[in-house]
Amino acid sequence: MSASLQSDHPGESALSELITEQDNPASRDIDRKSALEIVQIINAEDARVAEAVKQELPQIARAIEAIAARLRRGGRLLYMGAGTSGRLGALDASECPPTFNVSPDLVIGWVAGGPAAFNQAHEDVEDSAEAGRNDAERLQISSSDALVAITASGRTPYALGAATYAHEQGALTIGLACNRQTPLEAIVDIMIAPVVGPEVITGSTRMKAGTAQKMVLNMLSTGTMILLGKTYGNLMVDVQATNYKLQQRALRIVQRVTGLERTAAEAVLARANGEVKTAIVCALSGLDPQSARQRLADHHFILRATLDSLS
Repeated sequence: MSASLQSDHPGESALSELITEQDNPASRDIDRKSALEIVQIINAEDARVAEAVKQELPQIARAIEAIAARLRRGGRLLYMGAGTSGRLGALDASECPPTFNVSPDLVIGWVAGGPAAFNQAHEDVEDSAEAGRNDAERLQISSSDALVAITASGRTPYALGAATYAHEQGALTIGLACNRQTPLEAIVDIMIAPVVGPEVITGSTRMKAGTAQKMVLNMLSTGTMILLGKTYGNLMVDVQATNYKLQQRALRIVQRVTGLERTAAEAVLARANGEVKTAIVCALSGLDPQSARQRLADHHFILRATLDSLS
């Protein structure tokens, strides 16, 4: 482990400089408040989060375009972080396969401490840059991939170690933190830093910082998948219909795009083995499912481009 990574671990004076660790005057007497007053304070502070994220939209858009470019070339999107930051990344990653019908290996979330850290905090691991490097190496991060290193402070050694390793391998590196001018910013290609201010409970970055991180991660994964053609308008046309609710959603999507009545939509969806895009192409072109799949493949499985080719 390099001396620079060792020195990135913040001491007491460095922590006091981080806005995420500062005292919030609005909640200084929160333990004297009623339940309603407590939630009013929290709600007022949460209202600041969207504006902080708004300030970072140009950087978020840059990141989405760069991630999509890597994925088009066969790369992966990886999220790595410790504690709340890592869990939020893992949550976002876990929701991509059912929403966009992508392989679980395409978007990967990794929490410092491994799967056990989901249910029980392993906060000691966040102090180890070497652990971050080792996990990044274990994930075989390469120049094809995009890594998002997530840390509210922007100083967490685990995230710094992972980002440094990924950068050395030529991967696209993106930092997500809630402070500016942090050690993470000096490592990554693109820095996203929504500054949400001091937390209601001092230093509890699972609150506003966590909310900001979740909002940004929603944008990164959703924006990337839209650029990759995983939606048609705002419709989830690559949905995996793995339960009744999702089966009904798939049916409604087919009806909405094709104009078919329910019974006819059910029939075409059944012939397409539940594949929404295939069913839509079949209904609008008269092609059989195999030919519809080939037509989609010819247009990189982008439904809009496939339908445009039919006219």
